[in-house]
Amino acid sequence: MSWTSATARRTWVVRRFVLAPAVVALTALVWALLPVGIVVSALVSPLMSGRWRALRLFWLLVVWLSIETVCLAVLLGWWVASGFGRRIRTPYWEGVHYDLAQGMTWVLFGRAERVLNLRVVTEGPDPDAHPGHPLVVVSRHAGPGDSLVLVHALLHWYRREPRIVLKDTIAWDPLAGVLLGRIPSRFVTPGGDAGDTLEGQVAALATGLDDDDAFVIFPEGGNFTPGRRQRGIDRLRERGLEPMARRAEALTNVLAPRPGGLLAALDAAPEADVVLVAHTGLDHLLTAADLWREVPMDKQLIMRWWRVPREEVPLDRDARIEWLYDWWAHIDAWVDEHRPEPLAPGAVRRRAAPAARPDAPTA
Repeated sequence: MSWTSATARRTWVVRRFVLAPAVVALTALVWALLPVGIVVSALVSPLMSGRWRALRLFWLLVVWLSIETVCLAVLLGWWVASGFGRRIRTPYWEGVHYDLAQGMTWVLFGRAERVLNLRVVTEGPDPDAHPGHPLVVVSRHAGPGDSLVLVHALLHWYRREPRIVLKDTIAWDPLAGVLLGRIPSRFVTPGGDAGDTLEGQVAALATGLDDDDAFVIFPEGGNFTPGRRQRGIDRLRERGLEPMARRAEALTNVLAPRPGGLLAALDAAPEADVVLVAHTGLDHLLTAADLWREVPMDKQLIMRWWRVPREEVPLDRDARIEWLYDWWAHIDAWVDEHRPEPLAPGAVRRRAAPAARPDAPTA
């Protein structure tokens, strides 16, 4: 099932008239009670395994709500300034919305790094290794935080304007739904039964990439869990794809990729190189309880990039599926070998510059 117009309208109504006002009201309440919240969180923290866990999470909540509210106000002002939305999709307004996304992720990522004691180090092609060339970015899905880290990296470290394929549930967030609705993106439902429609939406989004664009897709369609892994294997067997099912069984850290969207993007953007991305350390943070247990994280995460020149991507559909599964096996092995490194409590959190390293051979 694709992101239907009826679903989009219902989400738009609820987001605009219920969720957005609720976020603004909650932000005002939190700021009004900020001294009380800080004192209570500080008093509770020693009872919760120490390390100021409750205070850290409370401050992240304050930062997140403040970003949502300020950006929603800015977006409303821009909607009015653009002629009540008539010019909102012109190149100028698209550019300023990307600027807003860049600033938002910079603030949120910077606060999260400091509060969670988390450092992300990138490895792979240098950001200037392929300037002036569109990219198709194919990423492992490793927890709710991975999308933020990836978009932050593309906007800040690689100076790209991402076009993103996302799960439809993300559209319920007031800020994400409005902002991503004004820049090139698509909300889809993974695992639906209208694959042609989904692939058509992906192809439309990947068409016409310019020199600083990066089309982003997560072929797994969701975060890794043992249940999702088994369901993916079962689905392949139900479709009579036993060789692919056996290959999926060999993957222990990633889900079997669903190739349809990526194949559509490759056909729609024949001039784009492919960049594959993997990282580990956030994949187990699936719920609020998981985040509570992990704070502070005291970890250094590695984000690995591999660039594949377009001429090395197979032309045949079946060969491309094999190529994708080969790369997913390579990423699965990489995850096994690169568990997050511990950081000392209070360690300085600075991002290392992306290291220029030889690309891994195509698996």
